Amino acid sequence: VNTVSNQVICNGSASAAVNFSTTATGGTVTYAWTNSNTTIGLSASGSGNIASFTATNNGTAPAIATITVTPTFTNDGVSCQGTAQTFTITVNPTATVNAISNQTVCNGAAVSAVNFATAATGGTVTYAWTNSNASIGLAASGTGNIASFTATNSSNAPITATITVTATFTNAGVSCTGTAQSFTVTVNPTAVVNGVSNQIVCAGSTN
Repeated sequence: VNTVSNQVICNGSASAAVNFSTTATGGTVTYAWTNSNTTIGLSASGSGNIASFTATNNGTAPAIATITVTPTFTNDGVSCQGTAQTFTITVNPTATVNAISNQTVCNGAAVSAVNFATAATGGTVTYAWTNSNASIGLAASGTGNIASFTATNSSNAPITATITVTATFTNAGVSCTGTAQSFTVTVNPTAVVNGVSNQIVCAGSTN
């Protein structure tokens, strides 16, 4: 069997179809294959080419399946089994961001730093986030963790920003964007007292 390239794909993505070939001529060549890891969405065995299928990985680390294909050459009623060839299909997991607590702070106070985390292993995870309300003192978007910043609220009512963070898992040069996670930062206003007029009254009068 001619060499078959390995594949690395994301959970939920379609694999590339595998069309086996050979240099043998003058007869008929058939192919039988086995799969060491059916959790990726491919059956344990089959014959002929492998059609595209939807890859699955419900875990937190890359799932690797070794496909072993064996050719059989048939001519004049005699079948000769050839040397097996192996390749791998790796399915990267969906990157998820661990839950993040909401924060409520006062105008002028420090917002606690936000350090993103994930359960995914076996690759590199990066984070990109957006902020729905930059008036709280945080940029509209960024990457990586969010450092502590001074909250601002120049209004007379609480203001709330929704921060949406998306994780991307990268393994073997293939990046897979995961499910977004959201949390809020609410900044309470500075309490002020409306002006009160001075009074001058006579002794014995009602103020």
